[in-house]
Amino acid sequence: MDSTQVESTRSRQSGRLGAWLKQRTRTGLALVMAALVVACGAGKENDEQQTPASNGPAPTRNEAARFLAQASYGPSEASINALTRTSFAAWIEAQFNLPRLPHRTHYDRRDAELETTMQDPSAAQFRESYWAQALSRDDQLRQRATFALSQIFVISFADSTLANNPRGVTSYYDMLAEHAFGNYRDLLERVSLHPMMGIYLTHMRNQKENPATGRVPDENYAREIMQLFSIGLYELNNDGTLRGGTETETYTHADIQGLAKVFTGYSWYAGPNLADRTTRRFGGADAQPDRDWQPMQAYNAFHSTSEKRFLGRTIPASTTADADADLRIALDTIFNHPNVGPFIGKLLIQRMVTSNPSPAYVGRVASAFNNNGRGVRGDMKAVWRAILLDPEARNPDLANPHYGKIREPLLRLSHFLRVFKATSTTGNWTGIDNTDDPASRLSQTAMRSPSVFNFYRPGFTPPNSAAATAGLVAPELQLANEVSVAGYLNYLRGTWLTTGAGRDIQLDFSAETAIADNATALVDRLNLLLMSGQMSTTHRDLVINAVTSRSIPATNQTNIDTARRERVFIAILLTMASPDYLVQK
Repeated sequence: MDSTQVESTRSRQSGRLGAWLKQRTRTGLALVMAALVVACGAGKENDEQQTPASNGPAPTRNEAARFLAQASYGPSEASINALTRTSFAAWIEAQFNLPRLPHRTHYDRRDAELETTMQDPSAAQFRESYWAQALSRDDQLRQRATFALSQIFVISFADSTLANNPRGVTSYYDMLAEHAFGNYRDLLERVSLHPMMGIYLTHMRNQKENPATGRVPDENYAREIMQLFSIGLYELNNDGTLRGGTETETYTHADIQGLAKVFTGYSWYAGPNLADRTTRRFGGADAQPDRDWQPMQAYNAFHSTSEKRFLGRTIPASTTADADADLRIALDTIFNHPNVGPFIGKLLIQRMVTSNPSPAYVGRVASAFNNNGRGVRGDMKAVWRAILLDPEARNPDLANPHYGKIREPLLRLSHFLRVFKATSTTGNWTGIDNTDDPASRLSQTAMRSPSVFNFYRPGFTPPNSAAATAGLVAPELQLANEVSVAGYLNYLRGTWLTTGAGRDIQLDFSAETAIADNATALVDRLNLLLMSGQMSTTHRDLVINAVTSRSIPATNQTNIDTARRERVFIAILLTMASPDYLVQK
């Protein structure tokens, strides 16, 4: 939506509401930016002996809302009420057993529809399905887990080649969802062989070395699979602290060179028979119809047969190329590296719970990765249980200003839309699409990271901030600046806090408008749904006073209805613009 459209939308709202909100935008922006930089931090340091929460009693509504803020795309009244009738552990187990709906199902249906009008599908069709599932599917843990994994195993529509392969990128996201509750070793292999990753990190059509021409294997994926997808840069203890207390590199350039030889000889899926894997197909010709989503295949004529040394392992030189055998050895070596549990475990804790988990918390999650209790390494179900049921997730000191994480912009929007029961009039969930623009949208769009390093670095600390002084990280604040924070508020106000006339995605504020005459009841309802009951007394009083300042006329039902709706919008905006909301505790 451009600025003209935004102003047109605003003009349809009450002049009083628009003026009231505009007057407060600068004040709210200043408060937000001042408070966010001290908001993320470490949890308890003395809970090494604590064990994950058992089935136990059913949670309260506030506890349920807080859990769902971590484990889903945001609590709704229905999901809160459902969780209060069970336990956290039982909810997780039930989530593991819910069926998965491939995004490619929606993509293929929309592709067929668009073909009738001679239009081509695009990334917009992935985003339609993304929002449809994020907002309306019951398998919320898989939805959130997949999004978290997509921010570690990054590919991006921002890459022009991938932008021209929307079905392939859609299938990549499906692959992450399929393996989100499986084993990390299988996930790592499927990531490595997906053609969209092959394009993005340039190991598709990677060829063996040729001394005569000076050609050497492409090293890009060999580096990133270690640095970003598995073991990180430095040797770690099981609790994520530096081994020996110093930065000892986990790999050298020689390790990258050796591993790069493993990732030679892979290219497009050609078909079930070895005879299908021709030189022309290796180069990209004679396209097989499903090659954009089928795993890459080994073309051994292009695979290195020389010795491959990496991470203390040696694959001897051979006279016969066997890319698949070499790949198995390489992935097994990476998978069994002691860094994987603490490295991946901490990244996932940061995405779901808190930016600065204690070493004890990381250690418990890493131990679950190392052994699920039945001798299995890499069981992702065990990892999700450990993350979400840990005492530091369920029973932290919420008064500690260092605990928690910034709610990234996309998750604020999904939370808002789930709370207010978003539905699609067409069933296609159009109208959100690209939300990159920091000035008028969110500065973030699913699967459109600007680089393989995600939207923000896990170790980012705002410079010259209280967080930096305290030695803390606040990754999501890499997206925050004066433009993006104002853009978020304007997007929320100008696009969603409206009557929604003509919009495909419709919201339901009826439960809120029904109690709008009672400002206290309205704010307390939003406190539960949006803030898990954590709204401070000072903030609550400010919002109640602001809502009350919008008087409700005694006569003329149209004016009464308008005033009630505006009260609701005022309460929502002042809740979701506050630092208390923007920091997920």
